[in-house]
Amino acid sequence: MLTLEKLAQLVDQNRSATRAQVKEFSIGGQPFSFNSQPAIMGVINLSPDSWYRESVCLSAESAIQRGKVLHAQGAQIIDIGAESTLAHAARVDEANQNSRLLPVIKALRTANILASVETYQPAVTRACLEAGANILNLTGTDRSDELFRMVADHDAAVIICYVQGKNVREVSDFDFSADPTAMMKDYFARQIEVATRNGVEKIFIDPGLGFYYRNLQDSSVRVRHQMTTFLNTFRLRELGFPTCHALPHAFEYFGDEVRCAEPFFAVLAALGKTDLFRTHEVPRIKAVLDTLNVF
Repeated sequence: MLTLEKLAQLVDQNRSATRAQVKEFSIGGQPFSFNSQPAIMGVINLSPDSWYRESVCLSAESAIQRGKVLHAQGAQIIDIGAESTLAHAARVDEANQNSRLLPVIKALRTANILASVETYQPAVTRACLEAGANILNLTGTDRSDELFRMVADHDAAVIICYVQGKNVREVSDFDFSADPTAMMKDYFARQIEVATRNGVEKIFIDPGLGFYYRNLQDSSVRVRHQMTTFLNTFRLRELGFPTCHALPHAFEYFGDEVRCAEPFFAVLAALGKTDLFRTHEVPRIKAVLDTLNVF
């Protein structure tokens, strides 16, 4: 059971980290003040394999409309992906990813809505940045120098995801041999060094809580890991860059009320000082953050 005493112990053990401030920057001309106001990223899935049916759009028209609705509901950024991260999902080649992504990105940018593209493939990254994407949501580790140079060349931002593998589709078991937050901190420090060396100035770090690791399929293990990571997020902010979290889902506990899972995890993420909330449930998460801000 998560208790007030456990939260107090976590703070006592890491008190200096609670005061960490992160870099603030503008994306596409829009300023973000992460140290005082967290931001929301809405989700559009262009893959029919994505399980969150409310976010799936199978035509450019429906995706563009959803992006505009999410923006009106409070999402400052729209994250678009053409290949699901689920283990059983079909791989989508570069040409098909681009044919799905580019019309949506161009239309959202025409509407002055910030667009993020989720991919690990260089050819998709290049095409999307040229089409106006403001952020690369990088779900892989391969060819990172090349990808970071593309981001820098377009004055874009990057979300560096924690991936134990070549990319999000090629992971197996999660390594629990040490404190996961400390492992993430070391990983992000190395990736940040590579990114900044290649000219990237606008960086988010993402612990990758929604990725499919085989030994995280046991519900109690997975949810405990997710809750622990959310509450320890403030320790990652010592790296000096804002943290993005993709809000997950505890099917086994929420059942038919699974759409309530993201708001629950958003509370934990907010307590951990998350800076950017990636969610399928924008109005619900905005309501949670607005309510917490009253206190």
